[in-house]
Amino acid sequence: MNNNLSEDEDLARAIALSLRESQAVPKPPPPQQVDYITISDDEDERHNIHPPAAAPASVPITMPFLSERAKMEKERLARQKRLRPDLDTEPDGRRTDQANPAAYSSVASTSTASALRQTANMHADPARDSRPTFRLTDILAPRDEIAFAIISSYCINWPWMYSFFNPRTPVIVVAHDTQGHETIKEVLPNWVKTTPFLRNGMGCMHMKLFYKSRRLRVVVSTANLVEIDWRDIENSAWVQDVPARPAPVAHDPKAADFAAAMIHVLRSVNVAPALLSFLRNDHPDLPMQRLEDLRTHWDFSKVKAMLVPSIAGKHEGWPKVILAGHTALMKAVRDLGARAEKGQELVLECQGSSIGTYSTQWVNEFYCSARGESADTWLDTTKARRAKLPYPSVKILFPTLQTVRNSALGEPGGGTMFCRRNQWAAAKFPRELFHQSKSKRGPVLMHSKMIVATFRGSSKSISVDSETEDSDAEEPGAAPLKGWVYVGSHNFTPSAWGNLSGTAFNPTLNISNYELGIVLPLRSAADADRMACWERPPRKYDLSKDEPWIQTESPAFVGLS
Repeated sequence: MNNNLSEDEDLARAIALSLRESQAVPKPPPPQQVDYITISDDEDERHNIHPPAAAPASVPITMPFLSERAKMEKERLARQKRLRPDLDTEPDGRRTDQANPAAYSSVASTSTASALRQTANMHADPARDSRPTFRLTDILAPRDEIAFAIISSYCINWPWMYSFFNPRTPVIVVAHDTQGHETIKEVLPNWVKTTPFLRNGMGCMHMKLFYKSRRLRVVVSTANLVEIDWRDIENSAWVQDVPARPAPVAHDPKAADFAAAMIHVLRSVNVAPALLSFLRNDHPDLPMQRLEDLRTHWDFSKVKAMLVPSIAGKHEGWPKVILAGHTALMKAVRDLGARAEKGQELVLECQGSSIGTYSTQWVNEFYCSARGESADTWLDTTKARRAKLPYPSVKILFPTLQTVRNSALGEPGGGTMFCRRNQWAAAKFPRELFHQSKSKRGPVLMHSKMIVATFRGSSKSISVDSETEDSDAEEPGAAPLKGWVYVGSHNFTPSAWGNLSGTAFNPTLNISNYELGIVLPLRSAADADRMACWERPPRKYDLSKDEPWIQTESPAFVGLS
């Protein structure tokens, strides 16, 4: 973000907030809105405008917290009034003229409830924003019932996030070390920051996990833990509540379900040592004593989503390759029963906030996994033949320059969208695959990452009118799936999904980023329209006049690098 405060100062604010708190539950501190919204590009971290700083081992409490806080809030409201004179808001960005209060209701508190929703956005058109949405306060409620939390984000506003929790609640924060080192340190009272090894200090992490008392709440979101992602930019969040088992079951090291995948992710991002640090010091009675408890103590049988992680690093051999990246997506599609039949065309609509460096080899490699086809068929094809393959049925959704200009915040609000001129102008870049990315909710820019995969020419079926993917189990004799939808932190880039090499006998997958997402089934075309966050069908770029939004060429961002 374009913020004059260092992370040292952010942490000092968070500690000051903690020290001033009494038993009363405070409201979150007001957003520190800035004129230019910037978050780094996950395709190539060397192009960061403002890379995140590492949290210091100790933090001096010297900030004049309350006076600066009031001043910033006054300035924020003035800017907001200038941008949207027609809209009255509360200090936390809530509309006072919201026509549908039910749209912001919390997720149901039943033990197996799940929901996929967009995040609330103060710039959405009220007439087009009628579906239920999530606020961070919805997800983290009730605050004082949270016994323990594991959260993760590439960008985090420490004082803002700290205020959502009771100061006595132990929290593990999975973050990013600028040097790529594996570290563990206490950064706030009852908060431990852990970072995994990250090759070359590059990549990004967007995983968000929240652990709640009496039940486990799993959250997979596209949003960073900063105000703009929960107020100004549109994001998506999938929330699933998991009940505790009546009695623990034995650990199964061969398990390959949702819980087993989550344990693998937590171990990979260095959570185990942070958990042990809590247990050996001030919090010996945490609900989770070891990572394996996630599966032995909680019942994931009602979770119908498939978890798809990316783990940064080099993965060799089939047992490891299918646990991460686009080959993990292949396995998820198969497990879901959504594998494309031989000769059946699969159409992908890939929406995100960052554009990759594409080649026909990589797009076909990804497409093979998206169809649910084993990668050995791809690896058995010679490299020369792969290079000659045409691009498959893939639509890449990214906002045009005009779309950004017409958005509620204009060009200054485009700091989370990334395409580079050298990418777009490259001789073999697939410009013909690009389609318009426009939110269904009005003039807001989307930081969501979704892939909608549909079988072309398939017959229609009756849609299940529910926001939860698992509220209605598939009945015997139900119509075949019409496709699937992915939601999570992966942009449609090789850095996020990985590059496959090697042989069919011994494959290798190289991944730059840590990412997390889920895959849900589509039972009809109506399901696809309902779950997609963009206007469908997306309009293809008119290459005679349409240009992608390129942040570095905007006057709003000149001189910020």
